[in-house]
Amino acid sequence: MSGPISLEPDDGQDDTLSLRLADSRRPAGSRRLAGSRRLAGSRKLADDTALAPNDATLTLRLPHTGHVGRRSRTDDPVDRLAAELADRIGPAVHAYEVAALLESEGLTSERIQRQYGHPDLFSLAEDLFRKVPRSFPEPPSPPDPWAPDHVRCALRGALFALPALAYLLVPPLWHGGRETQGLIAAALLSWAWGQALGHRTHLRLTVGPHEAGRTLLVGAPAGALLASAVGAAVAGPGPAALFAVAQSCYLAAAGVLLVLGRERVLLAALVPVAVGAAALPWWQPGPLPRTALPLLTLALAVAAAGHAVRGTLKAPPGPGARRPPLRASLPYGLFGLAAGVLVLSVGRGHTLAVVVLTVSMGPAEWLLYRYRGLSVAALRATTTPRAFRLRSAAVLAVCLVAYVLPLIPGALLTGADPLPLAALGATLWTALLLQAFGIGRLPAAICCTVAAGLTAGHLLHAPPGPLTLALSCGAAAAVLAGCALWLLGRPTAHA
Repeated sequence: MSGPISLEPDDGQDDTLSLRLADSRRPAGSRRLAGSRRLAGSRKLADDTALAPNDATLTLRLPHTGHVGRRSRTDDPVDRLAAELADRIGPAVHAYEVAALLESEGLTSERIQRQYGHPDLFSLAEDLFRKVPRSFPEPPSPPDPWAPDHVRCALRGALFALPALAYLLVPPLWHGGRETQGLIAAALLSWAWGQALGHRTHLRLTVGPHEAGRTLLVGAPAGALLASAVGAAVAGPGPAALFAVAQSCYLAAAGVLLVLGRERVLLAALVPVAVGAAALPWWQPGPLPRTALPLLTLALAVAAAGHAVRGTLKAPPGPGARRPPLRASLPYGLFGLAAGVLVLSVGRGHTLAVVVLTVSMGPAEWLLYRYRGLSVAALRATTTPRAFRLRSAAVLAVCLVAYVLPLIPGALLTGADPLPLAALGATLWTALLLQAFGIGRLPAAICCTVAAGLTAGHLLHAPPGPLTLALSCGAAAAVLAGCALWLLGRPTAHA
């Protein structure tokens, strides 16, 4: 007995096993008998199934058991359609969405009935909706709203340090002592005034450039005049007093350009001083070049600031808005004064260490942007306040360490003690971070407390040593970091 074995799919409920039995001795013209019987269990065939003596065809129907006779699901047109459209059906939340998708694919009622065996579009959609598991892909990540401008941040760091080159040109024109104290007093007042004026200008920029320009038009000359008067009074008559006036005017003009985003213009104004300082190893200029080069830089900076302010005043006035009170900017001015005192305390006797700190202000600003961008990413990645606080603590630690670590080799290269400089850097960065979120009073109070303690020690002729400076600034940095984690570790702070 020999013959082929064929599988014949039926309506999907069971499989058909057909066995064709052929006798090689079958005489020509013999009649055929066909018998079919559904299997009951797996024990035997029914007795009434008849076979022809010479040739027979036996058809056996087997239920789905998952064995060799199981029909592949890919043979089902509905299954094939579900596999083709799985990525588009998975995100659907209702069968009606699948129906709309099928309609957009151009499926007609005739085709649905003929090819897929469903009476209508909605029946096929419901079947597909059941077959395809739900999958809701994450939406694409939006662009980082706090992506920093790398060139701008690096440029601002250089702009904070390049004016120090003027101090290499001018010092031979005076003898130090009281004259130097006049420059320090004028610088401290300019820093404080510049911080407060910058904060107020940013508040006015939210109304419009015209209002910001009016604020700078009044505030910048007033700050330069006040700092010049204090510096000249402390330094006394002489070249140092004139340099204190020039220094105050330059800081006011530079503050205007930085607030209005004219960093490249300010860099161009600093070219004369930079060129003169770079030539000092090979050329010792006389009194005239030493005076002319800083004055040329001053004239260029003041002219550029005036042009920038005039450009803002040409803008149309913004809608009527209430002016912020002056006391709103007072904490920022006090912080600028305290920061200046702390920098002078740590940099006493190590001028190059102060240069390292000023250059680091560019990377500090870049890290402030990165903190805000990483915090927004953490806000999207977490689902509970506790998880966000943990992620926020990690972001704060990474940014703070990334800023402080480079200060240590910088201090060692300049011969300064690295601990006070690193502690001061951590204090300033965390204070600037809180200010970036509109929290001004807390960092101002903490920094002013530390600065007052160090100033009192200096007035009592007990200048603090490196350990005292490190402990004082380290304690301030720890308190500010804890406040930042508490205040900025909440999702609402970044909404």
